Amino acid sequence: MLITLEGLDGSGKTTVWEALQAVYPDAVFTCEPTDSWYGDAVYRSMTDEDADSLAELFLFTADHADHLSRVVRPALAEGDLVISDRYSDSRFAYQAASLEDSELRRPLDYVRGIHAAFSRPPDATIYLDVDPETAAARAGATNKFERASYLRRVRENYERLIDAQPHRFVRVDATQPPEDVVEMVERSVERLVREGDRT
Repeated sequence: MLITLEGLDGSGKTTVWEALQAVYPDAVFTCEPTDSWYGDAVYRSMTDEDADSLAELFLFTADHADHLSRVVRPALAEGDLVISDRYSDSRFAYQAASLEDSELRRPLDYVRGIHAAFSRPPDATIYLDVDPETAAARAGATNKFERASYLRRVRENYERLIDAQPHRFVRVDATQPPEDVVEMVERSVERLVREGDRT
């Protein structure tokens, strides 16, 4: 089973991801961008204010493809539970927001179409919901992806994704205290794993 953690920067995904490792010690915990050289290229691009948005999309996509072949698919083939801090929905929400001012028509559909050809969709996605202003303040706005004006567009894209597949997403109020958010996510993952074991 593949469970992904999604949300704006500053929503608490990494905190939750780390807490879940104590609860599911046998699961495979992973993240995007990865620690591969593809991921290194992504991180370099993220700090470049002048990076071309379309080129950046393909860096992220290459990292995702490598992540799938190197980590996700082998773990799932072994019957492991895989929990990823960010996955393809981050691409859809963030890179589509970056491409809104480009010549591309319907950037969200474009990015989803690229991934549809090769990606492995999550079985369930926990979406840590927080307003863009709070997210930007928590994240520190240290790069172009963490500014409130940009995060507003990202959040709109996440809402479009949730509207398209409401059965896959579990919304968690990430404005609550961290310990409460962790507890809500742990309960949600426990339920998802239990339901997955029955199918």
